[in-house]
Amino acid sequence: MSGWTPTREVVLLAGTPAGGGQDRPARVLLAILAEDGIVAAPLRLLNVPGRGGGNAWDDLVRHPGEAHRLAINSPTVLSNRVTGISALAWDALTPLCNLYTEHLAFVVRPDSPIRDAGDLLRRLEDPSGLKVALATAIGNANHIALAYLTRRAGGAVEALELDVFDSARDAIAHVLAGRAELGVITAASPVPELTAGTARCLAVSSPARMAGVYAGVPTWRESGVDLVAGPWRGVVGPAGLAPEAVAFWEGALRAAAATPAWRDELARRHWSDTFLTGEALHAFLREEDATMAAALRELGLARDAPPG
Repeated sequence: MSGWTPTREVVLLAGTPAGGGQDRPARVLLAILAEDGIVAAPLRLLNVPGRGGGNAWDDLVRHPGEAHRLAINSPTVLSNRVTGISALAWDALTPLCNLYTEHLAFVVRPDSPIRDAGDLLRRLEDPSGLKVALATAIGNANHIALAYLTRRAGGAVEALELDVFDSARDAIAHVLAGRAELGVITAASPVPELTAGTARCLAVSSPARMAGVYAGVPTWRESGVDLVAGPWRGVVGPAGLAPEAVAFWEGALRAAAATPAWRDELARRHWSDTFLTGEALHAFLREEDATMAAALRELGLARDAPPG
């Protein structure tokens, strides 16, 4: 694929704990890269949770030019800067690919008095006292979607009572334990609970109905709200990677994303294929950065980034 190949162990960082939104694609990706012989060097997953992935990306900053150290990327790399959690800009790293986009599920306990999307909108007219669990950071796609619904309902975004977790699995557990009424999490995360009947989904933020356990769940568009939202996941490297290393990783990741195993994972996890590399990826990130910054400012969630 290029004149450069890994010569020693490759470490892939996931900025969430085991089972979290960045951990899941990391494990599948590493398995495919190894089992299909796409990367011959040893591969290792390292979980560095915290700040919605920010701790993992800060680790990359400390390893400029190191092509044996990569991380899963997500929109929080953009929102963290706008909300003042981090001073790191997305282009201070080396984006290698976008893998997929996953949409959001709005879940409650089976006995919740919030029976459907309409009930939730009415509850959001005055959200004070409504405890909401989400992952993985303030200002991420989940938070923006919830804030949009709150404003659409006529409620005050600042009145939302949020519990934010490093993993969506922790957020759904928080809801089931009765410590929050609503969970706003990626659709793959509550599938075990929805299958078991210990959680109920009010609506999803996908453009069309999803399959499997979500087949009977309406989209927000069906419920009268034009909300299509959800975080994407990609792979990013440190700044200063050699062009030959970038070319190798773009080719390796493209090969992994073309395998039947990856296609099966997309379907199983309710992920939408949005694979991008190169200039198309950079254009996507520039647009996402501008869109997210505008949304966060409109919702009153933007802060001055701390000095770098």
